[in-house]
Amino acid sequence: MSKAIFTLDATVRTDLGKGASRRLRREDKLPGIIYGGEEAPVSITLEHNKVNNAADFEAFYSHVLTLNVDGKAVEVLVKDMQRHAFKPRILHVDFQRVIAGQELHTNVPLHFINEDKSAAIKAGGIAEHHVNEIEITCLPKDLPEFIEVDIANVEMDATLHLSDLTLPAGITSVELGKDDETHDLAVVTVKPAPKAADTEEGDEEAASEE
Repeated sequence: MSKAIFTLDATVRTDLGKGASRRLRREDKLPGIIYGGEEAPVSITLEHNKVNNAADFEAFYSHVLTLNVDGKAVEVLVKDMQRHAFKPRILHVDFQRVIAGQELHTNVPLHFINEDKSAAIKAGGIAEHHVNEIEITCLPKDLPEFIEVDIANVEMDATLHLSDLTLPAGITSVELGKDDETHDLAVVTVKPAPKAADTEEGDEEAASEE
């Protein structure tokens, strides 16, 4: 994957307000903000298309990015992104400063692997994913782009929970840190595929309700 998506150019923005933001968007610019750490928040302007292209990559949201703000490199994470309701446009993006040695609190996607090696799936089971990302804490140097969930040995009608996952070194699950068993979330279940008769019955019930 190109490292270009992890480095973006930006300029400090002093013309603030909704009107100024609308003018920027008409010029294919993107308003944003950097906050966090001991420094004051900084409003910035980025190239919309470059951010939009980078945002197509999953790793863009779970990777430490470098913003070159008027020539000064700032390490950040994407914390929030506002999108247009129906146009393929980003309206605003929030970045959080990353401080070396200071713990991050963020979400990381899950990648489900080895379905093709699962005896339960070969026997006709299907994998039902309950969550696609988990909330973690870690130091910046330990931040993974994703966490793998191996389902090769998950039996039919069995469920993997958060506590069953093997997290990379330095990674802590936020949910598992809570003193309550209900936070041991179900991650994936392998269950029998619906039989044809069950599917037809469900279709008939749906049709009768219309």
